[in-house]
Amino acid sequence: MGDIAGQVGRGFEAVCEAFGRGHPPEVGGAQLCVYRHGQPVLDIWTGRDVVNDRPYDGDTLTVLMSCTKAAVAVCAHKLVERGELDLTTPIARWWPEFAANGKERVTLAHLLSHASGLFGYEVGSGMDGRSALDWERSTGALAAMRPYWPPGSAYLYHFITYGFLIGEVVRRATGKSIGRQFAELVAEPLGLELWIGLPDEQQHRVAPHFLEAGVRQTRADVLKTFADLGLDPADRLIQGLAETMEATNELIEIMTTPEGRAAEIPAGNGVGNARSLARMYAACIGEVDGVRLLRPETLEAARTPQTDSLSGPPPLPPAPKADSQRFGLGFELPRRLIPLLGTGSFGHPGAGGRIGFANPDSGFAVGYACNGMLWDGRNPDPRWVGWMSALREVAADGKRDE
Repeated sequence: MGDIAGQVGRGFEAVCEAFGRGHPPEVGGAQLCVYRHGQPVLDIWTGRDVVNDRPYDGDTLTVLMSCTKAAVAVCAHKLVERGELDLTTPIARWWPEFAANGKERVTLAHLLSHASGLFGYEVGSGMDGRSALDWERSTGALAAMRPYWPPGSAYLYHFITYGFLIGEVVRRATGKSIGRQFAELVAEPLGLELWIGLPDEQQHRVAPHFLEAGVRQTRADVLKTFADLGLDPADRLIQGLAETMEATNELIEIMTTPEGRAAEIPAGNGVGNARSLARMYAACIGEVDGVRLLRPETLEAARTPQTDSLSGPPPLPPAPKADSQRFGLGFELPRRLIPLLGTGSFGHPGAGGRIGFANPDSGFAVGYACNGMLWDGRNPDPRWVGWMSALREVAADGKRDE
């Protein structure tokens, strides 16, 4: 167990103890922040910034990976509330070029629920991890391509493209980038230390993520995995998945650099800390210092399952329902791998182990950040298991007391 610092509210001692047990010194640094009914009740941290050999404290910033997708979703829903976007209108209304090659009926709801058929770029297009630093190239390639499946008929996680798709719709509709919209609509009203596009003056606060050498899969590794499952490695979708996984791994490496953090890559390079992530979720489900981000009806729509009746696109075999990702409109919903706080919860994990979520019924909102890239995406992160279970007990006790 590492040394734990921070503040622990009464009744949350078991959550703190479980956090400590899951974070021996060798796993790097981590932060955990919990809000309840708009108030912080736990804000703790432990470990080290391994790359810079310094403590990992409550103010340390970390790339939040795909937790950023939730920040993008909050912006999109805010703009829908303001009448600047619409969930069911084809996005070609704002982005005419996007209608090419069978995409004329794709809606914002399709994008938010990973059902647009654009989980990656066209096979052989040369869109690698570094391409994500070029906004015009990234969005232009998406506008021109043919979907991998008829939009709305299946779903598959949009690793990198999610942020460019929604971000370009936002830019076309409002004239402002998604990073600017996030700052104005979310971060500044709440006083968050969370950015999509990190300012130069904040770069020194970042604890870069780290991963043991040789862990990342190459394109060839991915193709072999699919071939071993009896799938044709020459299939367009399988080829696209292999290229996307390789590009994602390259991009994760690029995000260890100031250049990678300064760009707007809204599927995954938000930079912040656990307390800002928790505060954002808390303001989605209720007021935080007089600020509420989402109206109740917007929140209900955002956490309503959109993909439970869909499956992955051919030729992928059906995954066990308990293990399949489940999406609302921009947020992941509970499943065996990531139970969150049970039914009604919504949130989003990030590569390597970051996670943020909320449960309106219990009033809890949670942010967890770390610098060790330890979560494999196939099993529950061992750093989560203890404190998440302890927090579920606290939530259950609160319901029994009501």
